[in-house]
Amino acid sequence: MKTLASTSATNWREGRRLRGWELHQQGWTQQQIAAALGVTQATVSRWLSCAGSHGVDALRQHKPSGRPPRLSAAQLAQLPSLLNQGAEALGFRGAVWTRARVAEVIKRSFGVSYHVAHISRLMARIRWSRQRPIRRARQRNDAAIQHWREHDAPVLKKSPSGAAYPALPRRNGRVSATRRCGYLCSNRTDAHPARDVDA
Repeated sequence: MKTLASTSATNWREGRRLRGWELHQQGWTQQQIAAALGVTQATVSRWLSCAGSHGVDALRQHKPSGRPPRLSAAQLAQLPSLLNQGAEALGFRGAVWTRARVAEVIKRSFGVSYHVAHISRLMARIRWSRQRPIRRARQRNDAAIQHWREHDAPVLKKSPSGAAYPALPRRNGRVSATRRCGYLCSNRTDAHPARDVDA
């Protein structure tokens, strides 16, 4: 038994168009097909005309192609090497790449204009991530910083074993009741009453 094309449809609209063509092949009129499938005769006429001109595959669901990209794949592949030259090498002041600068480079090199908001998508396609410049003080002394990291910082680092300060007694964190009372209470008669109350 011959398999019907409408059974292989990917969605109900495609199946309806293919079923209309099958019914037409069986000798149904356009009016009968329209009534059976719940569409107008003009719709059935358009289906049959399309299938007659371009084949039955023209009735199948096709993904919209969308707008073709302005930059070709070869041009997009050239973009990272252009940007790797640096912003200053391409005539900009400062070494920072901005979206506006990248758009200007694309326009100069390939004659294609992009809105600044679209540049982020292009950068993601060529695997360039957004970076923030590192801000450093003008008076920064890298040699002094390196010396501090190598010599001073290890001495200041706290030792977990207590070896850095061997003269200090170790405490277990417990205070006896008598010692606590000695710290907080006073048996002297000349003790200040307000201090004792606060304590």
